[in-house]
Amino acid sequence: MGRKLVLAVVVIVLAILGVMAVMRFKRPSPGEPGRPGEAGDLVLLPEPHVMGKISLEEALSARRSIRDYADDPLSLAELAQLLWAAQGITDPRGYRTAPSAGATYPLELYVVVGRVEGLAAGIYHYLPDGHALARVASGDRRAALAGVALGQSWIEEAPVDLVLAAVYERTMQRYGARGRQYVHMEAGHAAQNVYLQAVTLNLGTVVVGAFHDEGVRDVLGLPKEQQPLYIMPVGHLP
Repeated sequence: MGRKLVLAVVVIVLAILGVMAVMRFKRPSPGEPGRPGEAGDLVLLPEPHVMGKISLEEALSARRSIRDYADDPLSLAELAQLLWAAQGITDPRGYRTAPSAGATYPLELYVVVGRVEGLAAGIYHYLPDGHALARVASGDRRAALAGVALGQSWIEEAPVDLVLAAVYERTMQRYGARGRQYVHMEAGHAAQNVYLQAVTLNLGTVVVGAFHDEGVRDVLGLPKEQQPLYIMPVGHLP
């Protein structure tokens, strides 16, 4: 009887720990702040909206490259929507908002955060599977990023900078040398998604390709196999 009692207690304790874990990582509802933590912790993002207030045609007509931004911070919900537009999962089979050759998904998306409500300044890695952020560095790194991007001031002034990087091998191992071109096409797809989503949120953005690759890699701490392709500062319209 004593052994059975011990086993029963162990089972109960494990069940309680499981419930606590689920409660700890319960996904926020739309607009609810995430839970920023220390480096390496996950920040669960508000669920994205799949119905907008303006039509696709209106967004296409209004799309422009914007380099001037208001001082207002982004909300966590706005940032979450932008990240989902770029690389969010839209199908149980793992398909994303941007098309990918052979569903190889070579892109990695980072956010250099300066001013986002409820989110500490730092560098974050977007995790499409789970719609979450993983902090990889603390502190405001926008000035450093602007410094390795030929001093383009809008990178430092925007509340956030999205950075698209690529792991070419994911696509090239299937398509050979041609896969490199497919990766660049995919980066364009993701960037256009961000442009259009920004319009629907009354935000502005611009694609930046003029930067020192190694400098961006150093600022973000990218693994050597990841090649930075785009920087996209985003902010409210002035």
